[in-house]
Amino acid sequence: MIGSGVFLLPAVLAPYGSISFLGWLFTSAGAIVIALVLGRLAGRTDRSGGFYIYTREAFGALPGFIVAWSYWVSIVFAITAVSVAFAGYAGVLIPALNDTVLGQAAIAASIILVLTGVNLKSVSGAASLQLVMTLLKITPLLIIIALGIYAGDVKNIPPFNPQSLPLTEALATTALLTMWAFLGIEAGVVPAGEIKDAKRTVPRAVIAATLMVAAIYIASTAAVMMLVPAEILAQSQSPFADAAAILGPIGGPLIAIGALVSTAGSLNGNILLGGQMPAAAARDGCAPSQLARTNKGHAPTIAIITSSVLAMLLLFLNYNSGLLSAFTFLISISTLATLLPYAISALAEIKYSITNARAWVILAIVALIYAVIAMAGAGPKTLLWGLVLIAAGLPVFYWSKMQHRNEN
Repeated sequence: MIGSGVFLLPAVLAPYGSISFLGWLFTSAGAIVIALVLGRLAGRTDRSGGFYIYTREAFGALPGFIVAWSYWVSIVFAITAVSVAFAGYAGVLIPALNDTVLGQAAIAASIILVLTGVNLKSVSGAASLQLVMTLLKITPLLIIIALGIYAGDVKNIPPFNPQSLPLTEALATTALLTMWAFLGIEAGVVPAGEIKDAKRTVPRAVIAATLMVAAIYIASTAAVMMLVPAEILAQSQSPFADAAAILGPIGGPLIAIGALVSTAGSLNGNILLGGQMPAAAARDGCAPSQLARTNKGHAPTIAIITSSVLAMLLLFLNYNSGLLSAFTFLISISTLATLLPYAISALAEIKYSITNARAWVILAIVALIYAVIAMAGAGPKTLLWGLVLIAAGLPVFYWSKMQHRNEN
């Protein structure tokens, strides 16, 4: 979960003012409920696929494919968005990158290529790298939280609602943006087939991680806002590095290195998922069978390469709009495409528990309502983009079913 989102979101949220903290709280509550529902669903299976498996078993092949396709779209957009954030923080260490869009795009593409190579080698190798990066990425966030407590000024926190937006609109919009930082709740449930004692391990990991991350996000965002004046923060391409300027010449580079580790870790995890999700659907005949092929390291090679190539194409198509604009568009699409699987997974839990576990039905309904409200915050343009991208998968489903029948 901790990746590019928290490192750029203080700048993205600054124009909305401190009302964005309501968005954080609303999103944190929604994320915790979603984590509970996903943990409950994960306890029923040890198969890889996460959302796809839950939906297919509850509602059939086509709904399962739509969820898998939507989630895969979110992953491809996430790979691009996280690489953009990586390039933004690379500009702190190499300032010349900030003067050239092509240079930023080249850095973003390069980190995708490097981590795609890591994932192609083996699933276990990618997982080991993820563990190391997770331990390292938390350090800069804790440093900023400590700086905010000891050196921050509450007067720097933006006004409550500087754009005078209606409360519901401001809450829905900031909830959609902050939800980007929680994407990854589901990451632990997707490769369940590769996890020991998945029915016990996965639910515990998902719920514990969500609680810890919510606390870190809210505290670190508040710290950045106290350390950086609102007018500067709204234009920042590396807000945590700006916040660390109080440490002197070493502050910015120190935080930038931490942010680079964090975004690289998030990117590594997304590339892993970009292979696992299509492969799970392909094994059931709902996606082209080639996507299920694995190498000696159990890595679905064609699925990984396909996801990374599409992400790099998307990168160069969007980069001319500037780093923050590209990042905001990419995370909006990625978040929307993940919220749909969250909503359908909640429906699956309602179906499973309706007759014997009413408390879980209530939690699933809350998760469903949250997902729908957050999707509504996307706005008509993003919703239309999402609808088109999801509809584009239907020909793939029917072609894959025909291919599967012919092979059998």
